[in-house]
Amino acid sequence: MSDSLCAAIYAGKMPYEAAWALQRRLAAARAADRIPDVLLLLEHPHTYTLGSAGKPEHLLWSPETLAERGVALYRVDRGGDITYHGDGQLVGYPILRLPCGADGLHADVIAYVRALEQVIIDFLAGYGVQGERISGLSGVWVRKEGAPHKIAALGVRVTTKRVTQHGFALNLTTDLRYFEGIVPCGIRDKGVTRLADLIAQPPDLPAAAAQLAPIFAARFGRRVHPLSLDQLLTTLGDAHEFHVAP
Repeated sequence: MSDSLCAAIYAGKMPYEAAWALQRRLAAARAADRIPDVLLLLEHPHTYTLGSAGKPEHLLWSPETLAERGVALYRVDRGGDITYHGDGQLVGYPILRLPCGADGLHADVIAYVRALEQVIIDFLAGYGVQGERISGLSGVWVRKEGAPHKIAALGVRVTTKRVTQHGFALNLTTDLRYFEGIVPCGIRDKGVTRLADLIAQPPDLPAAAAQLAPIFAARFGRRVHPLSLDQLLTTLGDAHEFHVAP
C-alpha cells in the first residue's frame, strides 16, 4: 500500500448517521492497511452535532423546533462543542494514517488540525478571500465588517492506530439561519459567515470539492486518486487490497 496515495471521493448528500458509520468502517480498513488514505467530501441534510466538549445548553432550539425544522441531532466522538451541518456546506472527512509525533508513539494532533486549517486558508485564497486563525480557537476565520467570523469549523478524532476521523465543515452557500439554533462551537461573541457573503459567485459543492482535493493532497504530501463511493465500497467488501492503475 502506497502511503503517498489519497483517494478523493465526492459523495454528494448523505445523512449524518450514514456518513459517521462509513467513517468508522473506513478508519478500520485504513488501520488494517486495506485501503489508502481517503478524503471523503460530502454534504449533509440539516444536522446539529455535539462533540466531546459539547454542552447541552449550547443547543438553543427545543426538540419541537428541531422536529419542525427537520434538524437531526447527534452526540458524536469528535473533539469540540456543537456545530451545524446542512445544505451548501462542504464537509470533509479525512481518513488518514498520521505519522508518529515527537514521542515516537502518538500522532501530533495539534499539527494535524493546523494543517487542516491551512488547507481551508489556501482554498479561500484562490477566491481572493483571506482566511486566518485566532489564537486559542480552532477553525478558519475571515474578516467581515471589521470583525472575525467563522467560515469553517473543525473537529477531529484520532484513533489509537493514528487514523483520523471527522474533519471540517466549510460554509459555501449555507443557510446561516440554522446557526441561530445553537451557540456555534460554544463561542458566543463571534459570528458565522459563508463564502457567498464574501464573493459574487461561490462554487457549487462538486466544483469546490474538485478544487479542494488537490490542495489537501499537497498539504499532506499525497497524490490524489479520484474515486467514486461505489468503487470504494466495492473494495471494502473484497478480501483483496485496494489497487489503482499506475
